[in-house]
Amino acid sequence: MCSLAIVAICASTVLASAQATSSPTETGSTTASSSPSAYVYVASYVKSKNANQINAYSAAANGALAAIPGSPFPDNVGWLALNGAWLFAVDSTGEKIDSFSIAANGALALKDTYTNSTGQSLYDMFLDHTGATLYSDHYTTNNDYISLSINQSTGQLTYIGDLAGGPENDSEMRFIGNNVYAYSSSCYHFSPVIYGAERSSNGSLTNLNLNVPLPAEKSGGFYCPWLAAADPTNHVAIALQPLNSNWGPDGPWQLAVYTAATDGTLTTKSTYSNMPSVLVGAVNDYTMSPDGKYLAVSGTSGLQIFHFNGANPITKLTGLIATTQVQQVYWDNLDHLYAVSAQAGKLYVFSVTSNGATPAPGSPHSVPAPQSLIVLPK
Repeated sequence: MCSLAIVAICASTVLASAQATSSPTETGSTTASSSPSAYVYVASYVKSKNANQINAYSAAANGALAAIPGSPFPDNVGWLALNGAWLFAVDSTGEKIDSFSIAANGALALKDTYTNSTGQSLYDMFLDHTGATLYSDHYTTNNDYISLSINQSTGQLTYIGDLAGGPENDSEMRFIGNNVYAYSSSCYHFSPVIYGAERSSNGSLTNLNLNVPLPAEKSGGFYCPWLAAADPTNHVAIALQPLNSNWGPDGPWQLAVYTAATDGTLTTKSTYSNMPSVLVGAVNDYTMSPDGKYLAVSGTSGLQIFHFNGANPITKLTGLIATTQVQQVYWDNLDHLYAVSAQAGKLYVFSVTSNGATPAPGSPHSVPAPQSLIVLPK
């Protein structure tokens, strides 16, 4: 189970060498255009200050990064989420969410703070597709998701409700294209479950009470799922760890595809023989490109990209394009992939096409102990 620590590392540490390049924050050696393709925000831990900060970058059309004026922003926060106008960050105590306005140039300004009245820790955050509602993993005995409405003028958050029954911390849900159904998965205490929620008109969530089938494991064991990623329509990718009947690893993780029906139920044609295996070791995170063409998967051994083919099996696009542990990945609208490694202290940027992935100018960038990543496509 993951937890919010000074540096969030959700799996065993794998150290690898990485090419050292100067940070755009420090030298301005890479230059983004006046019309950025994205703003990129990284919460990181600065050991000399014993505190976190937010490093903010503007990305050019070719993926080159330049520091946003005022960056780094000296705010002691961790998990990040955003919509077009507001960036939200869980503070280092895990009990508050700060709301930062996003200026036209990407600069941040603290405008409001929400305090969780229960005193329980808040974790990974996500929003619906409209950016109207913020959701946060809320640590309780069984783990919940709280729903918060957003005042788009002030950034103030207002409690809507609490969805009980989330099986594990740091299990962000992902909405499919209709913005009604969201999914994730977990294997807490080796109890595999793919779960879903339905979003109401006021933003609150209710459990779908799914009974989603998992593929049969090749040796008679079972699969442990983790997280989910959704394309713009009604398809969901699920990463699965194969385990034998004694709960031991039974090969590399694999990638399944599910299709959501109009009532939110999930079905799959994935089998152990048509699901591609990954090279990234234990999966930490994975996310879909906005157009649904690509799936980026990060893990303890690196970063890899796959073709996503709707209801058809996922297929390999690249081998490992980074070989150190990678915690988080996000896309912009120009098929740039952004990824952070706490072990290497790096922010990676890749330009992705159907032919593969190439590092953007200046990538990788040095960032002290990156903890959380979020991208605002422009």
